[in-house]
Amino acid sequence: MKLLITGGAGFIGSAVIRHIIQNTADSVVNVDKLTYAGNLESLAEVDSSDRYAFEQVDICDKAELERVFKEHRPDAVMHLAAESHVDRSIDGPAAFIETNIVGTYTLLEVARAYWNGLDAERRDAFRFHHISTDEVYGDLEGPEGLFTEQTSYAPSSPYSASKASSDHLVRAWQRTYGMPTLITNCSNNYGPYHFPEKLTPLVILNALEGKPLPIYGKGEQVRDWLYVEDHARALYQVVTKGEVGETYNIGGHNEKQNIEVVHTICSLLDELAPSPHSPYANLITHVEDRPGHDLRYAIDAGKIERELGWRPEETFESGIRKTVQWYLDNLEWCRRVQDGSYQRERLGTTPNL
Repeated sequence: MKLLITGGAGFIGSAVIRHIIQNTADSVVNVDKLTYAGNLESLAEVDSSDRYAFEQVDICDKAELERVFKEHRPDAVMHLAAESHVDRSIDGPAAFIETNIVGTYTLLEVARAYWNGLDAERRDAFRFHHISTDEVYGDLEGPEGLFTEQTSYAPSSPYSASKASSDHLVRAWQRTYGMPTLITNCSNNYGPYHFPEKLTPLVILNALEGKPLPIYGKGEQVRDWLYVEDHARALYQVVTKGEVGETYNIGGHNEKQNIEVVHTICSLLDELAPSPHSPYANLITHVEDRPGHDLRYAIDAGKIERELGWRPEETFESGIRKTVQWYLDNLEWCRRVQDGSYQRERLGTTPNL
């Protein structure tokens, strides 16, 4: 099988490609615009494979997408290309609307035309897998309850609203045109090759340099943490085994407050990389909370476990230790990936107008 993967140079996309090339006989076409968060170094382990190809293409560019489909003739699409950082969406929502909504629409239309032109056997086997987020569900009130595939959408940020919009487009193309689509909604990913604007790498790198570790509000926001390589396995299971028209929630069964996550990272750094900055927890600094910040997300991943046999292999404790060690071993990657446009400053502080 040949998979066309959009956003394959990003954090989750590169993990999916590494998993496929290293653990299956399938081929991959990586379609990525290479924005600030896309980095081909994340694919150095697999880019010499004859089953891997790269196309630097913007998913909003219909003509280039048509060329890619015509040349590579994929059997399935895994759509991960997206603007993904909530704080950036607060500062500049336009890019999120353009990429996450218009880009998804453009990709759907090109894929639909391609799918309609396939012979009957390939047409029946084709899949369009849209990868989304649990943030489309909004906020869980209180310490109980979980997001299920039937939870109503209530996005809170420009980012989550744009992802909710793209989910609705994908479902509409399945309902209206009969396209063989699937959707997954995942919880917070962490692991190797994460761009340093996100919480885990930001805390690690700031701590090592003795810089403040910013915590929004009291740090009581709860997230379900999913190791990225577990997520990659789940996504491959869905695109190859999932039922057309279905949605699957993917979570790590690891609910943690943000402040707990930061304290865990600090303790691991005290053990693995002691320095004059230790104990690193002394660097924790509480800052004004993000506008519209959701308090709690939690995923019920029972459906994908029951129907497709997937469950996470990593606990939070094992996954976060692997993650911290990876960053300690790959500080040069971190330096190279930051090209000057982002220097770990706080984003998303645009005041309410």
